[in-house]
Amino acid sequence: MRPEPFSVAVAQDGAQAVVTVRGELDLATAPQLESALLPGLRDGGSAVLDLRGLEFMDSTGVRVIVAAHHAAQEHGGSLALVRTEADGPVARVLEISGLDAVLNLVDDV
Repeated sequence: MRPEPFSVAVAQDGAQAVVTVRGELDLATAPQLESALLPGLRDGGSAVLDLRGLEFMDSTGVRVIVAAHHAAQEHGGSLALVRTEADGPVARVLEISGLDAVLNLVDDV
């Protein structure tokens, strides 16, 4: 079975951007997420990153999330991540990297 094509969708929910990703977040697709997520956080905005549609994430995806977290902290914005399935591959990457203990994880958008 082929993985779902990567996509990034951005929707505004009041003052907060909701960024939803699907497919595989890796070296080839990370720049798309970075360009959708980081500019608003660097402007002091708030965002919720919904990773529930991801089937795979590598260290490049982790780097983008870390950069987004730092951008939010440095510029007075906020970043929250919607929790993925506890036994799924994306949750495992967040756990192994230690990000699950650092990031603001929420149950829903």
